[in-house]
Amino acid sequence: MRLDKYIAQTTDLSRALVKVALRNKRVTVNGEITKSASLVIGSNDTVQLDGNTLSAAGPRYFMLNKPAGYVCATSDSVHPTVLKLLDEPNRQVLHIAGRLDIDTTGLVLITDDGPWNHRVTSPKSECAKTYYVTLDTDLVDDAEERLQAGLQLHHEKHLTKPAMLERFHGNEVRLTICEGKYHQVKRMFAALSNRVVGLHRERIGDIVLDSDLALGEYRALTTAEINSVS
Repeated sequence: MRLDKYIAQTTDLSRALVKVALRNKRVTVNGEITKSASLVIGSNDTVQLDGNTLSAAGPRYFMLNKPAGYVCATSDSVHPTVLKLLDEPNRQVLHIAGRLDIDTTGLVLITDDGPWNHRVTSPKSECAKTYYVTLDTDLVDDAEERLQAGLQLHHEKHLTKPAMLERFHGNEVRLTICEGKYHQVKRMFAALSNRVVGLHRERIGDIVLDSDLALGEYRALTTAEINSVS
């Protein structure tokens, strides 16, 4: 790995600031000052910044209870991103595994483990996702049958895959789907002549949103939760 990339990944410095640090002779590799950003380092090399040894953090896995008003992106010029809710070093290398719309709340998974992220988000994984949905009006009586049979969404060639519905009140339901089309939950209920007015994700696969997390709070995943994604 290039030296500048390694330092950027193990500190809060941007690549531009890393190059400034190199020019100012603040970086040593195996005890020798270097200014070369392109120097390739290996696992046995010792890199220090201002005399402090840098080490790459192991893969990190978090669950966040996303509030409304935040976007699931690494950066955005208009809205705050969910990464700003994390008090973690070098958070710019973290990625969101399973995005939510700006007005949707609930479970978001965040990691710097690329293969794990892919297993969560790949359509081939058919990772189930469960949502608590508040609708504008009472749901039609035959919604279960139509969701099981698959719905034709606008601008989609294929029907949605079978979905599971649990009713609570006339306009409050729990929906579980195993795919992730654009705005899918909202579009599915639109196909049932209804409108989503509240959407909260409760579960991704076997990972359930921790009920102790208030909106905007997060915690590290347990080993069992991490290993549940296979």
